[in-house]
Amino acid sequence: MKRPLIGIVPLVDAQRESYWMLPGYMRGVEQAGGLPIMLPLTDDDAALRQLADTCDGFLLTGGQDVSPALYGAAPMPACGETCPARDAMETKLLALALEQDKPVLGICRGIQFLNVYLGGTLYQDLPTEHPSAAEHHQKPPYDVPVHSVTLTAGSPLWALLGKDTLAVNSLHHQAIKTLAPGLVAMAVSEDGLTEAVCLPDKRFVWAVQWHPEFSFRVNEDSRKIFKAFVGAC
Repeated sequence: MKRPLIGIVPLVDAQRESYWMLPGYMRGVEQAGGLPIMLPLTDDDAALRQLADTCDGFLLTGGQDVSPALYGAAPMPACGETCPARDAMETKLLALALEQDKPVLGICRGIQFLNVYLGGTLYQDLPTEHPSAAEHHQKPPYDVPVHSVTLTAGSPLWALLGKDTLAVNSLHHQAIKTLAPGLVAMAVSEDGLTEAVCLPDKRFVWAVQWHPEFSFRVNEDSRKIFKAFVGAC
């Protein structure tokens, strides 16, 4: 049986003038039955249209902060490095994926970018704007849960995992502030942050703030998320 082809947005290292990939994104897709490929870093319309036509789904990875300009804000001093090339690419790629109703899974930056693209806003720096006792920027090993989230009863994620609470790993300093119109929250952290969303009018558009690409090796719930995504593809 032909495996679905999953396009994964590249990670970018500005200092090394390179783009690259964490193996967990690839292996998470592979163990779920997909065939992952790392996409080129491009905002060329024709190239992205061809990729959208060719791939069966897309994974939006973690990485640099989303530019505050995309949600009409000025950058705060605590805002981290941004990546205009990724912002430009993902804006066009996500538009094509939604237009063609291709499945999308966002992870970390992926949930943030999806929210911004659809009209939401972000906390630029949680320690500054949303201080709490919850651990959102853990130290290695990254597959260990450090806080819990409450799943929204009746949501697709709640139905998939069959539980009300979930222990998750966490490695981020930005997060959803105002939820975008059309997005539905599927999980909320113990300190009130939206940590998983879906776009219910699409076949499969999910995003999570935690990191299944690190935890899928040891965590069945993370494997289920990858399997749901690849299954939709």
